[in-house]
Amino acid sequence: MHTIEGALREIRRGTEEILVEAELVEKLKQGRPLRIKAGFDPTAPDLHLGHTVLINKLRTFQELGHEVIFLIGDFTGMIGDPTGKSATRKPLTREQVLENARSYEEQVFKILDPQKTRVEFNSSWMGKMDSSEMIRLASRYTVARMLERDDFSNRYAGQQPIAIHEFLYPLVQGYDSVALDADIELGGTDQKFNLLVGRELQRQYGKPQQVVMTMPILEGLDGVQKMSKSLGNYIGVSEPAHEMFGKLMSISDTLMWRYFELLSFRPLEQIVELKRQASEGRNPRDIKFELGVELVNRFHGDSAGEQACQAFVERFQKGALPDEIDEIDLAAQDDGFLPLASMLKEAGLVDSTSEALRMIQQAAVRIDGERVSDRALRIARGSSLVVQVGKRRIARVKVF
Repeated sequence: MHTIEGALREIRRGTEEILVEAELVEKLKQGRPLRIKAGFDPTAPDLHLGHTVLINKLRTFQELGHEVIFLIGDFTGMIGDPTGKSATRKPLTREQVLENARSYEEQVFKILDPQKTRVEFNSSWMGKMDSSEMIRLASRYTVARMLERDDFSNRYAGQQPIAIHEFLYPLVQGYDSVALDADIELGGTDQKFNLLVGRELQRQYGKPQQVVMTMPILEGLDGVQKMSKSLGNYIGVSEPAHEMFGKLMSISDTLMWRYFELLSFRPLEQIVELKRQASEGRNPRDIKFELGVELVNRFHGDSAGEQACQAFVERFQKGALPDEIDEIDLAAQDDGFLPLASMLKEAGLVDSTSEALRMIQQAAVRIDGERVSDRALRIARGSSLVVQVGKRRIARVKVF
């Protein structure tokens, strides 16, 4: 049995904002299972770990005994979510929406308990709404209020087109909360406007207002940009176990704690203990192993994480190399040498010379298994070297 304060500690964990927390406390005091809503537009069937931050919070509510409503926006998906977009988004067909929805369900139930998850499709009520009802819904919000949204206001100021149907998206998402009598709605920080629309519509329809909770956007492998497939800094939940583990090992020691906070299911006390161990000299690499094993096991089954960890250790810590290594021939400069930084860039192991110099300075570059830290190092013509940058980028380079 969880106390209210204990429940609040878990609910606050990793949460960006709770509007309004005092109302959340009052709802918890009612002693009944609360209805926790989160909507997902099935616009892309492949999830990455950034998407799971919100799903993990739904799991927390399940463990606290509340009812989770996993809302698949098959109706809103056919409108197209304008959030963060600088142009009108192309709507999906009904067939695309349903195909992506099936893939979503398969992936999220690796985190959520399917027996405790209520799956809904918002076409169940929106599809029955006739044109006059839709007009009445549209009358409940003004254009001026819609233009308070950053993406809409930016597009308007920049004379970028905004289609009328895009204004319907926040209204439909908000009406979902009315139809479901949601007590709490979760979303990313970029969804705050839409979540508040739901709260306002509930008030207008004479219903108790939902508490709005926003979750942070998870940084990708680079630790700077948000995790995104388009940026290439993501970890897909369907990636092979060894790929997932290897990517997790590539994150910085600082970013590791952010991933523990938002992705791990360990109790907060255990994470505090791991931080204490790190401060007393425990190798952060070994702590990162624990994170990697936990996440790989979650998406690939028991023991998959341990196997991926063992393979990683054998490959990178015991000097074993992949069976196949790209072989790259590079020309020396006129003086018969090739600067190491230039070699790394030309070999495709880094994106720029500045990144190469940074990786060398950070001791993230190995030549034939030995770390190098000399930014001015030059490689002589005739050399044949196994060059490794970080944990996962490796090639055999011949300088001619």
